[in-house]
Amino acid sequence: MFIVKHRKLFYSFSVAIIVISIASMLFWGLKFGIDFNGGSLLEVSYTSIPAPSTDDIAQAVLDSGVVGSSIRPTGETGYLIRTPFLTPAEYDSLKAGLTKGGAWQYDQKRFDSIGPTIGSELKTKSIYALALVLLAIALFIMFAFRKVSKPVSSWKYGLVALVALAHDVIIPIGAFSILGHFFGAEVDTLFVTAVLVVLGFSVHDTIVVFDRVRENLRKNQEKNAKEAFEDTVGKSIAETLNRSLNTSLTVVLVLVALLLLGPVSVHFFVIALLIGVVTGTYSSVFIGSPLLVTLEKMQKPKEEGLKKGKK
Repeated sequence: MFIVKHRKLFYSFSVAIIVISIASMLFWGLKFGIDFNGGSLLEVSYTSIPAPSTDDIAQAVLDSGVVGSSIRPTGETGYLIRTPFLTPAEYDSLKAGLTKGGAWQYDQKRFDSIGPTIGSELKTKSIYALALVLLAIALFIMFAFRKVSKPVSSWKYGLVALVALAHDVIIPIGAFSILGHFFGAEVDTLFVTAVLVVLGFSVHDTIVVFDRVRENLRKNQEKNAKEAFEDTVGKSIAETLNRSLNTSLTVVLVLVALLLLGPVSVHFFVIALLIGVVTGTYSSVFIGSPLLVTLEKMQKPKEEGLKKGKK
């Protein structure tokens, strides 16, 4: 009951985080990766001792005839080199330049290259994918809860789920706007994958709570118990809270282990999942179900007005 009773506090916290996220996107924008902007990305790890510095690598890239690059250290001796789209000849020249005439030795970890047209197409398709997933989830919940009409209509369950999922999309995007500005985090297809995974994870938790609300409403109807909807929702959250928190904690522990022990190339992907899982769990418990109570209380005055009109 604490969560439902103090729902406005949790609403205010979410609104504050969302405002910060949107402000960050407006001021700093997103740093799109080569998947969306097009370009080339080369990751190398130097085996020669001492390894060249970031300035040495930047000069070597320029000497090879590649301009407009950005270089980010990875680990102790590795570098991520992002450049405009490279032709095969430019790629070979860059690889040769990074050895400094044989003075430096390195292992190539990966090389990705995407043309600007394909990058723009991927960006558009990613936006469509997110929009379609949100719409499909909302329609599914409306259908799944179609037999629930009192005290909140089934379509409102879908609406609430949509609000919670929008909450789960905006916050990670805002976080990556901040991470991109200060730490160079890029929004790429891996980030979109992480958001889609989070949406599935979040809606799963939301449906579990909604289903318990539906079950408790049915029990109340069978027993002819006149329990307030606010109490029913509060009881349903309490009955599913441990399950939701334990499931999320298990996932968080795995992700933290991957963040600490996994390769540098997946760190931002893991961070996106971590932010999303925490946000999704929060919205499922503290936003989604309490919003049902808010909607129920908003429609009460209208119902009472209609009853008086009939009399």
